[in-house]
Amino acid sequence: MELKIGVIKGDGIGPEIVEEAMKVLDKVADKYGHKMNYTQLLLGGASIDATGEPLTDETIAKAKEQEAILMGSIGGDTTKSPWYKLEPSLRPEAGLLKIRKSLNLFANLRPAYLYDVLSDACPLKESVAKQGFDMLIMRELTGGLYFGERHTSMVDGVKTAVDTLSYNENEIRRIAIKAFDIARKRNNKVISVDKANVLDSSRLWREVVNEVAKNYPDVTLEHMLVDNCAMQLVKNPAQFDVVLTENMFGDILSDEASMITGSIGMLSSASLNDTKFGLYEPSHGSAPDIAGQGIANPIATILSAAMMLRYSFDLDEEANSIEKAVKTVLDEGYRTVDIYSEGTEKVNCSKMGDLIAERI
Repeated sequence: MELKIGVIKGDGIGPEIVEEAMKVLDKVADKYGHKMNYTQLLLGGASIDATGEPLTDETIAKAKEQEAILMGSIGGDTTKSPWYKLEPSLRPEAGLLKIRKSLNLFANLRPAYLYDVLSDACPLKESVAKQGFDMLIMRELTGGLYFGERHTSMVDGVKTAVDTLSYNENEIRRIAIKAFDIARKRNNKVISVDKANVLDSSRLWREVVNEVAKNYPDVTLEHMLVDNCAMQLVKNPAQFDVVLTENMFGDILSDEASMITGSIGMLSSASLNDTKFGLYEPSHGSAPDIAGQGIANPIATILSAAMMLRYSFDLDEEANSIEKAVKTVLDEGYRTVDIYSEGTEKVNCSKMGDLIAERI
């Protein structure tokens, strides 16, 4: 099978971690008789440096020709990088928002799983960490505050900024259906997170989710306010299965969930449209402070590649082989610096990629 994969290495540690994911994918291709056909694409700061834009129309056109996209990380140091002296529409993150919208990637899946051997790296107290957790945060990705109208102007002599949070029922319904469908393949539980005690958009969110739930009598639905959810994630993460929420809440909560896994370098993600096309990336940022040092953790990107094989190419066996290889390497005691603990063996980014590829 030939797999047409767009590759966006991106900024910061992006090129380092994507190289390791490609190394693992190539090993999968060798073992299972596939051909990886990679097309390199520019996005974010790398695109600004090359073209003056964070995302060009040419890149969007090339991306649409692919069957899936594997991406590293986008952005740089907001206090030092010249990219952040540009107007907001020309900064790296603007390209990321644009590609999500252009490819209609409305469903963001961010799994958070605590490996038994990493329970010591979990920042939660031992009694909580020992219970373990396995959740999937389903984040709406193309609506809400990040895509609403925004402007800064003078109002009665005072500089005033306005950001608009808007959702329609169709945007909510399609992400809710995705969440309930996936819950049926897991533990049949959805917790929908909103701020319905304050926001009109959240009240509509809750109304539509309740309507969708009627078609899934086998799935348990619970509503939770976002501030309570943030607390429950650190108090009792084992209670969560599928967490359904809007764009900004999902952005924040998924980062919190990633940290209780032991490191943000462990959390993969998939962004899907209504076909099998998806964009796969680690949930962490570009970590410009460690870029080029070879110490980044590539596991989130490698696990994102496994998600790509599963969701875009229906290659479950191949995806499982990557996930099992990651678990094996961790069980053997190998660690990058972010998850290192006494008694384990510290390895760099490239070595971690080698070890996982060798165990495919």
